[in-house]
Amino acid sequence: MTGHVLTQAQWRARQQVHWDRADPWIVGRAARRAAGQRHPVDDFLFEYYPYSMAKLRRWHPGLGVGLLGDAQQFLELGHYRRDGDAVTVDANALPRHRARLELVNRILIGTAERAPMTNCFALHEWAMVYRAPELRHEQYPLRVSEQELEATISQVGLRCTHIDAYRFFTDAAVPLNALVPTRERQEELEQPGCLHASMDLYKYAMWFSPFIASELVADCFALARQGRALDMRASPYDLQELGVEPIQVQTSQGRALYAAEQQRFMASAAIVRGNLQRQIAELLAVLDAA
Repeated sequence: MTGHVLTQAQWRARQQVHWDRADPWIVGRAARRAAGQRHPVDDFLFEYYPYSMAKLRRWHPGLGVGLLGDAQQFLELGHYRRDGDAVTVDANALPRHRARLELVNRILIGTAERAPMTNCFALHEWAMVYRAPELRHEQYPLRVSEQELEATISQVGLRCTHIDAYRFFTDAAVPLNALVPTRERQEELEQPGCLHASMDLYKYAMWFSPFIASELVADCFALARQGRALDMRASPYDLQELGVEPIQVQTSQGRALYAAEQQRFMASAAIVRGNLQRQIAELLAVLDAA
């Protein structure tokens, strides 16, 4: 099923724009890996999510777009087929993704509809080192003392709603959280103020590649980078040598600054989340029509 067709010049232009956008992310990551170095912000998405640099760089037009001309490279990838003179993503491979599509659609709609939690202040990273025998990012020192870290958690409290942040809490921090996030409760707990919920848009977009256009996958990756940067700015780690200016969430002024940055991030995330949800709804509509 081909909705519209791109000439070879058109799709190659879109492919090049995608490469130009993705390459700066990839080049830095590749250079650091070759040198045996790690960056807790810029490398995180490649380490936390199981998607290679090559997969991020690869361009797909999305379902329903036909590619004219020399498009043999796409047929060699799988999930593509010929449709007359064009090459297109094969809709016959979509049904196996129905359960995940429906799950993500529910998560995204529910997240958008809920009120944001704006008083967690990204203390999940603090909870990951609370009374820990060793640090997760051991090459970087903490910028606060153990006493200040404990006092901040005691004063502000822990209100993490995201299972994939909560599961890294130390044993001592787990009972301090106001909620008990689980995979089963993810649909009911995800909310738009959560950095990790917005970062996961990249994971969801990759789940449905090549049916999702790569331009949107890149949007999700760029958003996740913003979220990770804000996450690390509010973390207890001292990353100033990397140019990461801390947000002092242990102070009332710092928490106010974090809340303002969180609002800006939420506004960007709402746009990307809405675009992804609409593309997923379109894929479900294709399945229903079939």
